[in-house]
Amino acid sequence: MSWGYKPYERVGDKKARAQKKIASMRKQKKYADIEPVTIEGRSIAKNWWGKAWCTNLESYADYSNRIGRGSAYVKNGMVIDLEISEGTIRSLVMGSGSTPYECSISINTLPKKKWADIKKLTVSSFDSVQSLLDGKFPKELQNSLSDKGSGLFPAPREIKFDCDCPDWADMCKHIAATLYAVGARLDHKPELLFSLRGVDMNELISDTIADHKSSLIGKALKVKSKRIMKIKDNPLGSLFDIDFKS
Repeated sequence: MSWGYKPYERVGDKKARAQKKIASMRKQKKYADIEPVTIEGRSIAKNWWGKAWCTNLESYADYSNRIGRGSAYVKNGMVIDLEISEGTIRSLVMGSGSTPYECSISINTLPKKKWADIKKLTVSSFDSVQSLLDGKFPKELQNSLSDKGSGLFPAPREIKFDCDCPDWADMCKHIAATLYAVGARLDHKPELLFSLRGVDMNELISDTIADHKSSLIGKALKVKSKRIMKIKDNPLGSLFDIDFKS
C-alpha cells in the first residue's frame, strides 16, 4: 500500500538535479542569463554584510521557526536564479518536481529621513570606502546599521512574499531559501542591499570622499607653505582630486 511518500533524495542527487535543470534552462533564450546561487563550504555567508542579513532575519520571532527550512535548500543549490532590484527580490527555486517554483518578495524602500540619518552616522565612522564594502568598521556602527528600527535591514512588517508552490505556510521553504540566498549574494555584492532598499550607495561613497577631502585640506592648511608645496607635487593631491592652495 502506498501512503504517498516520495523516495528519499540524497544531497548529491539534489545538487545534480539542480545543475541539470540550470543547464537545460540556459539553452532557452528566456533563461539564458539566470544567476544561480552557489554556496561554497558549510556557511551561507562569510562576510559581515551577508552574515548580518541572515542574522537579522533569524532574530525576528515571526521568522525564527520557519526561516531555517530554506537553509538546506540554498546550500544544496536549489535557488537556481536570483534577481535583486529596488524593492523586489525574485527567484526560481527547485522543489521535488522538475519545474522550479517562482518566488517574489517585496521589501519597502528606505524612507528619506532614515537614509539621511544612516548617511550622517556612517560617513565619518570608517576609514575608507573599501572598509565599508568589506564590512570592516566599528562594532557600534555595525549595530546601528543592523538595528531593527533605524538600520538598513528590513523588519518583517516591511517584507511581503509570494510563491506559486502548493505549500499553505505563509513562509514556505522556497521563500526561506530565497531570503538566505540574498545573504549569500550580499557576501560578494553588498551594494545590492542599498539597491534593494531604494538608496544609492554612491551617495555614501561620495560623501565619504568629500569628508576625507575636507579633513586632508584642513590638515594641510596648518603646515608651513614649504610643506604645502611638497604636497602639491605629491600624487596624493591628484589621487583625491584636491587642489591644495597656500
